[in-house]
Amino acid sequence: MGEFFKIIAEIVNIFHDIIMEVASILGWQATDKDLHLWIIGIIGIISFFIVQFIFKRLAAWSIKSISFIYTFTLILVLVFAIEIQQGITGRGNMEFADAVAGINGFLLFFGIYLVITLSFKGLKKFLHKRTNQSDSNNSPTEENNENLPSRQSRYHK
Repeated sequence: MGEFFKIIAEIVNIFHDIIMEVASILGWQATDKDLHLWIIGIIGIISFFIVQFIFKRLAAWSIKSISFIYTFTLILVLVFAIEIQQGITGRGNMEFADAVAGINGFLLFFGIYLVITLSFKGLKKFLHKRTNQSDSNNSPTEENNENLPSRQSRYHK
């Protein structure tokens, strides 16, 4: 795990040096803080537009997908924060495998949640279909379906 962070740090340092050199060549009198403001700001706003585009599409399909992405991101930050804390304090072993195990735990429990949710949805659909077949005289007409809000209209107001 420590080697992994050293490699990432070296890559970041190389990019940092390149950006500082380019700024110097262009004659910008930018401090390290100025460069952080600009670079992280630009990366952040580009990321925002990409995420906004993707999440709008996902919201029309399912809010659960957005909740999963947000939670998965939170779990990634949490497991790496724990591993970094273990490396700094010396309490526990800072290992990449520990982080992977934690992420796998979330994926396992989320998978169980999905199986249970989909099972209940399937059972509900089956029972609803069975009820509609026995109640064929009272089936919904197209007029009744037009008054129901579509999934997309509920999320794009």
